Amino acid sequence: MLGAYAQLAGSMVLTGANVVVAKTLAGALPIPLILGLRCLIACAVLLPLALWRDGARWPGRGVLLNLLLQAAAGTVLYNAALLAGLRLTTALEGGLALATLPAVIALGSAVWLRERVSPRGWAAVALAAGGMGAIVLARGGAGGGTALGNGLVFLGVCGEAAYVLLAKRASGALPLLSASLGMQAFSAALLLPAWLPEAGAAARLADPLLLSLLLFHALTASVLSLLLWYGGLRHAPAGMAGVFTAFLPATAAAAAILFLGEEPTAVHALGFALLMASMLLATWPERSRR
Repeated sequence: MLGAYAQLAGSMVLTGANVVVAKTLAGALPIPLILGLRCLIACAVLLPLALWRDGARWPGRGVLLNLLLQAAAGTVLYNAALLAGLRLTTALEGGLALATLPAVIALGSAVWLRERVSPRGWAAVALAAGGMGAIVLARGGAGGGTALGNGLVFLGVCGEAAYVLLAKRASGALPLLSASLGMQAFSAALLLPAWLPEAGAAARLADPLLLSLLLFHALTASVLSLLLWYGGLRHAPAGMAGVFTAFLPATAAAAAILFLGEEPTAVHALGFALLMASMLLATWPERSRR
């Protein structure tokens, strides 16, 4: 089980670290184009690997529908709602809305997947939410966001939670490479109407640094992190997997401090302490009962 936890944590660390990369790319390229090219690059990498390792196999209609829903929830809804919401609310309030992700996943796993969440699991979720909230509080500032903006960010949270639960429901139905390929292919198709009109901006990728950042972003965010997440979900309950989403905003904050020059504060230290306590509580072996 510890191996599965390491995979889940690694996936979220990569996703969080890519926030800084995505911010740099977004300053030079339209966001829909970044997302679309990211998915296409991932498909180009995953297709030969899936054919080599998994062979040419066509999944059933139920599995295809599940992959389509994962792409719609985890790629389209999450990114669109998050970006739209952050334009209408403050970073502080939007980030606090994102801090509800572990609790939403735990609740969804209990209600939808009928997984039992232990009191210790709920406590780990609460600590993770507290840690993320503290980190966002340290990075954000005062100001009034709108109810619509906060609602859109929370809608993005629900999309990401739905993706996690859908991935858990279908875990094992397809090999890892095939499942990741299907997710990226559906994501590219769904994003096509948004990024195709921006295709002319791809000429800016003649800049070697910009192209390198895009390739790094695609290979880590859309290939490696997906493989790690799917691999971890094969063995970890969805409710427990939700706890590890705490690594996403934690790593994003750490990357902002290291690469964007933000100075750490005592509130940052409190947030990381709560997150580490959550990880220990979630992964510490249960005492056997006689």
